[in-house]
Amino acid sequence: MGRFSGATGLVLGVANDHSIAWAIAKEILGEGGRIGFSHLPDRPDDERQRNRRRVALLTDPEPNAAFLVPMDVSSDDQIASVIDRGRQEFGTIDFVIHSIAYAPMEDLKGETTNCSREGFRTAMETSAYSLLAVGRMARTILSKDSAILTLTYFGGEKVVPGYNIMGVCKATLDACVKYMAYDLGPAGVRVNAVSAGPLRTLAGRGAGVEDMLGLYEHMSPMGRNITHEEVGKAGAWLVSKESLGITGEILHVDAGYNIMGSPGRLLNLVRKPGE
Repeated sequence: MGRFSGATGLVLGVANDHSIAWAIAKEILGEGGRIGFSHLPDRPDDERQRNRRRVALLTDPEPNAAFLVPMDVSSDDQIASVIDRGRQEFGTIDFVIHSIAYAPMEDLKGETTNCSREGFRTAMETSAYSLLAVGRMARTILSKDSAILTLTYFGGEKVVPGYNIMGVCKATLDACVKYMAYDLGPAGVRVNAVSAGPLRTLAGRGAGVEDMLGLYEHMSPMGRNITHEEVGKAGAWLVSKESLGITGEILHVDAGYNIMGSPGRLLNLVRKPGE
């Protein structure tokens, strides 16, 4: 009997086996939880259904993976359809994991100041508003003492060059977590976020994760980078009954990088001889 035996939930936005959401889902599945998954919709002209296929390779072998359906978070109808599928499959659910973010590459790569109006709207709607939309619809099937978890990043708290407009989106997402925690608290629903250090993920490649890995390794108090498994365990804990007193929090899983007010041990690498 695992700690998620009898628990059910939705994991929204797994892209492939490197996704943080999949690392969390694996922990839950491994401890008896049942999960319904969503994936990015495939283009109509993509006969190979690449997005679905990548996720299906992960979920098909899992006996506790209840379903896999496409979802475009810019469509309220599609969000509602996934929630309805969860209702049909489970009745009520105990957790929702939101792992959805996107910005047009031309807007993400350029200066934040130069982000286009349409790019800003798309990035903000997909990366931040989608949490509100999912939470609003999921509250109808969330059980008491349930949890919503989203994934954020330190670039929403401090300037991280290269993260650009996505940092603005994550700052908004962080605020959404806190206000949703207040709104849903009386119903016994907790809302939290995990802020992971850099990991090799599909989203991370677009945000320059390779440049960040060396920096975190030298600056973090633990002197290393984190692993997918560490984030997976932390995220699973936040949606488990072991964290019932926690809501509105951003849990940093970054080997302590976020506490640093100076480059720390990195200075030892840049000091000139004799200094």
